Amino acid sequence: MSVRSRSLLIFGLASFFSTNLYANNFSYNSIDFRVGGSPTTVGGEFTTQFTENAHFAGKVDSEFEGDWDIAAGVGFNGPMGQFMDIHGQMFLHNVKTSSGDLVGENFMIEFNMGPRIWLYDNIELHGKVGQLVEDDDTHAVFEIGGRFHSTQQLVLGASIRSNGIYGTQFLMTTRFQY
Repeated sequence: MSVRSRSLLIFGLASFFSTNLYANNFSYNSIDFRVGGSPTTVGGEFTTQFTENAHFAGKVDSEFEGDWDIAAGVGFNGPMGQFMDIHGQMFLHNVKTSSGDLVGENFMIEFNMGPRIWLYDNIELHGKVGQLVEDDDTHAVFEIGGRFHSTQQLVLGASIRSNGIYGTQFLMTTRFQY
């Protein structure tokens, strides 16, 4: 086989397989601040990557009536083509109701996963589905929404979600990516 034929073969194979090799399409280093409606809640979330395809995450939500939902865990993320990432998370929740003691009495596990998709230049669609497991009871977890990336650091979003604790809510979010 000639040098030219080998070079063409190597270039052809590299071109064929390179379409499946992408870096993450989205940043997983961020701090979110959010306000939910019906019921009114305030919350935040923090994620930071510790490898290219894994991140730590923590979040907290409250109605400020002596209640909270605090969760911490790990997540995965990876590209599924040029314009989409698949991501998922596993959280350990501590939930305190307004009638509960000083420390939250319920510990729950959450599993979720979903896509993040570039719809247009600065417009992202995202979603997730999962379960929040409490002893022998499970609660559905879902979120679907959109985000506008006004700059590389500032992202504004709106979504409909049910986190298994506060019911279905409309959320408005401000995200700071670092």
